[in-house]
Amino acid sequence: MGKHESLKDLQTRLAERLSIARRSDSGKAWLAVTAGHCNYLLSLLQAGEILSGARLHAVPRTEGWFMGVLNIRGNFFSAVKLSQFIAQSLGPAVEPRPQTQQLDHDDEQSRFITLNPSLDVNCALHVDCLVGLRGANFFESSIPREVEAPTYFGDQFIDAKGKVWQELDVQVLAQTPQFININAESGKSHGHSKFVS
Repeated sequence: MGKHESLKDLQTRLAERLSIARRSDSGKAWLAVTAGHCNYLLSLLQAGEILSGARLHAVPRTEGWFMGVLNIRGNFFSAVKLSQFIAQSLGPAVEPRPQTQQLDHDDEQSRFITLNPSLDVNCALHVDCLVGLRGANFFESSIPREVEAPTYFGDQFIDAKGKVWQELDVQVLAQTPQFININAESGKSHGHSKFVS
């Protein structure tokens, strides 16, 4: 019970800090997350609500990274496993996830992060762990985006412990052809447009 309450308190404190950081003009600010074995930075201006324990509804014949649909207060959001989407877009295509597979989004540390309503895309990104808020002053140095990197990759930032954090442009990511087309069986686009509000 105590663990559940502490997670809830953490999320409440984070939501308050998120709101304050969005109103601040102190420069770049990100939501720091881990997905797969990588560290990512999501702009606070592009991130929306943070959700845990959301119930998924599977959608057949979709890409392996497409987890299904979330019903959030009567609005439908497509759910994307961020680590798997990035892995697939960086390397050879992976086999579609068997639809009978048990969804593994119940992990206590994992979260869904919706896109900011201003982006007009009803989508939630699944991450393995929510690390917290990060400002530019948290990092020791940065590396500019490589030319061959995906268009939604921004700069890389290195913290005092030497960890590398990849900035993601969620708005660009949501507009990439691979992200829009969730159908695993044809070239037809059955993407997130049906979830756009």
